[in-house]
Amino acid sequence: MIEDWEPFYRATADSPVRPLCLEAIATAGDPHDGPAVDLAVDLGAGAGRETAALLDAGWRVLALDGAPGAHLRIEAAVRPARRDRLTVVEQSFAALDRLPDAGLIYAGYALPFQRREVFARTWSLIRDALRPGAILAVNLFGPRDTWAGDPELTTHSAAEARALLDGLEVLAVREEEREGNAVSGPKHWHVLDLLARA
Repeated sequence: MIEDWEPFYRATADSPVRPLCLEAIATAGDPHDGPAVDLAVDLGAGAGRETAALLDAGWRVLALDGAPGAHLRIEAAVRPARRDRLTVVEQSFAALDRLPDAGLIYAGYALPFQRREVFARTWSLIRDALRPGAILAVNLFGPRDTWAGDPELTTHSAAEARALLDGLEVLAVREEEREGNAVSGPKHWHVLDLLARA
């Protein structure tokens, strides 16, 4: 389990916006046109790149991250003119008791870093927050990921990931395995990208 996220934030500060977030933004379209509300929730907002992209696309954004100083990092990533549409909450997933109604919920490589019971509770809150027509975009870790044996993490098979989307319109479930690197060093990645519409 990662206790200190600062090295990760420093190493990824200049990285591009993650493709799944861009896909979610494109799929959702103009936040003022559709049936869903114009609030996007960025769970595990990290350094704020995806939060900034959501704001640039016209969303109001609730950025949630449990790391100390998250609000400073996230606000620094956002253009000053956009900050009136940004709310930052420094809170762990374990401390969440609800999420607001949302038209888009994005969780990039954040939800797996929870014990299974915290993941299950957080997932229930996510499902409850999705308004009709809302887009959900999530990265999960598969069981063959290097970190899969960590009891502080939660992994899912492709079938388990699909089951999480029961009742939603499944737009994509993509599974990828590759050798690569993490901030901590070499790693086998087993990742699932989920994209769905409520």
